[in-house]
Amino acid sequence: MPSIAKSERLALADLLDELGPDAPTLCAGWDTRALAAHLVVRERRPDATPGVAVSALAGWTAAVQESYEQRPYAELTRLVRTGPGRLSAFSLPGVDRFLNTTEYAVHHEDVRRAQPGWSPRRLPSGVQDALWKAVRARATLSLRGLDVGVLLRRAGAPRSQVVASKGEPAVTVTGEPMELLLFLFGRRDHARVEVTGDTAARAALDAASLDV
Repeated sequence: MPSIAKSERLALADLLDELGPDAPTLCAGWDTRALAAHLVVRERRPDATPGVAVSALAGWTAAVQESYEQRPYAELTRLVRTGPGRLSAFSLPGVDRFLNTTEYAVHHEDVRRAQPGWSPRRLPSGVQDALWKAVRARATLSLRGLDVGVLLRRAGAPRSQVVASKGEPAVTVTGEPMELLLFLFGRRDHARVEVTGDTAARAALDAASLDV
């Protein structure tokens, strides 16, 4: 049985092929061609990776990204589908599962939820369980620096919860693991979650930057 990273990769590649290169995504400024190029560069051009975090190298990253966007779209989607080459760190055992589960789950939804008439997928419980682990791992990183309390709670499982930020006043964000993951990755306008609690804390959470 394929891993979640592999399943999401293949489903995203199918959707990219179906929609073509000019369809919108939830990633600001990126259409499907740009998103496909990003995924290929991420796995096949490690020299361009530092520019994501280091502003002095951002120009090189942008240049590499642009060069890949000029490639035939069918080539880009094929490279997304087939994954990293043998010399890529992403091809090492366990790395794909560790680094690509959230990458491909989120970007798959970036494409799905940018199209008219989308609705949440009914994911198997095993997939949601794995995504809940990702939520727990990412929670404090996404909400670092926030001075109000935030509790993330898995819908339908009141004992499954994680404190993402400590403080008072506080709010609770409830949703399925996929929805909470999208929320933590800054897709709050398209994440089906319920936010309850103190009004001031909700305002602070609304103002927080969660973009990735």
